[in-house]
Amino acid sequence: MRTAYISHPDCRSHDTGQGHPEHAGRLYAIEDQFVASGLESVLRYVDAPLVSDEQLLRVHPLEHLEAIRAAIPDSGYARLDPDTVIGPKSLAAAYRAAGSVVAAVDLVMSGEIDSAFCGARPPGHHAESSRAMGFCLFDNIAVGAAHALETFGLERVAIVDFDVHHGNGTEEIFQNESRVLFCSTFEHPFYPYTPLLENTPNRISVPLTATAKSDEFRAAVTDHWLPALEAFQPEMVFVSAGFDAHRDDDMSHVALTDADFKWVSERIVDVANQSASGRIVSVLEGGYELKSLARCVETHIRVLMGLC
Repeated sequence: MRTAYISHPDCRSHDTGQGHPEHAGRLYAIEDQFVASGLESVLRYVDAPLVSDEQLLRVHPLEHLEAIRAAIPDSGYARLDPDTVIGPKSLAAAYRAAGSVVAAVDLVMSGEIDSAFCGARPPGHHAESSRAMGFCLFDNIAVGAAHALETFGLERVAIVDFDVHHGNGTEEIFQNESRVLFCSTFEHPFYPYTPLLENTPNRISVPLTATAKSDEFRAAVTDHWLPALEAFQPEMVFVSAGFDAHRDDDMSHVALTDADFKWVSERIVDVANQSASGRIVSVLEGGYELKSLARCVETHIRVLMGLC
C-alpha cells in the first residue's frame, strides 16, 4: 500500500512556549522514529500546501478566520484561551496543518497513494466552527472531509476519532451533515467537558471511564463503531489519530497500550477495504509522551501500509 506522510517545516515553527504539552518536539519525535525504524525509506514525503480560505470557509465562517488572523502577535505569545497559545508563526502552521489534509484527500482520490498520515500542528478536532480551543485553531480533519464531499462529490465519508479527548469541534461542525458519520471514543467526564448527546444516524459517541483499559476501549469499537460503519459504507475514512489515551501519557487517565492502537488501526483498515477501496486519511491530534507517541504513530502507519 502506498502511503504518504504530509507535513511541513511551518508546522514545527508553531511555538507554544516553554512547558506547553503541544510542542514541536512531537513532530521531531515522530520523524526521528521514521528514520530509526527504517520507515522513512518506504514512505512518500509530501510538503503540505497552504489551505485556501475557500477551503476553510466550508467549515468556518469568515469571522473566525479574521479573528484568528487578528490575534496573531508580532512577537511573543498570545492566548486564545487558557490552553491555546499562539505565536508569530502560528498562522502559517495552521494553514499548513489544514492544507495537509486537503492535499491528502487530493492524492488519495487521484489514486497516487492509498492512504496518508498528516503530521499536523496545531491539531484540530477541538476547533468548533466559530471557536478556537484546546490547542486547535482550525478543524483540520473537518476541512479535509468537506473538501472530499464538495470537490470529489463523495456521498458518504466517515471520521473516526480515538483521541482521549472528545472531538467536540468535529462533532459540532458535522452534527447536521448526513453525509458524514462521526464515531468517537473519549474519556468522560473530561476536557472539553461537552455534554453527552444521544447517538444519531451520523454520530456514534462512546464515553470511556477514567479507569478504561483495553477491554472497554475494544468493546466500544466492536459493539458501537463497527456496526455503524458497516451500515454506513463510507467511501473514504478519516482518522483523528490521537495517542494520548496511552497508559504512558499523563494527559489522561485511560490506560491503553501500543497493542490497542495497532488493533484499532487494523479495524479501520478493514472498514476502508470493505467499502472505500482502502482510502484512508489519518490526521495527528493528541499524544504528548514522546516515546509512546512515536512508536504508536509508526505502528499506525505500518498498519495502513500493510507492513504489520
